[in-house]
Amino acid sequence: MSRIPSTTSIDQTTTTSNQKGPGLNDLDVDQFLGLLIAEMQNQDPLNPMENSELVQQISQIREISATNQLTDTLTSVLLGQNTATASSLIGKHISALSDDAENVEGTVTRASVTGNGTDGTRTIRVHIGDKSISLENVREIIGEAEVGT
Repeated sequence: MSRIPSTTSIDQTTTTSNQKGPGLNDLDVDQFLGLLIAEMQNQDPLNPMENSELVQQISQIREISATNQLTDTLTSVLLGQNTATASSLIGKHISALSDDAENVEGTVTRASVTGNGTDGTRTIRVHIGDKSISLENVREIIGEAEVGT
């Protein structure tokens, strides 16, 4: 007579099978393809990979690629949105926190986009006089600057 597993053992099995190994999310398409090719080259010729397994792995490659493209697109959209926000602050009187944790208040004279070196990220900054402030540190938009200030 076969034994029917209890619901707790089913839950544990489901939980275990849904967990991914550490660093699996950091795997790019080239590394994934390299692993797939190595797996196919080293498989047992008497017990080759099933077609369904191969299709599943190819669909995972497509999913990773689509996710990466979506991330790149959303990053570009966010950069455009933040650049537009920063440029709309030109001529406005704002209150912000500088990089050295100093409260700064004044009229925004310009906006800039700076690259952060090797990681490819960009920072949007607004400028009040000689102070450069990250857009994220703008606390309050007080209003239009008055003539003569």
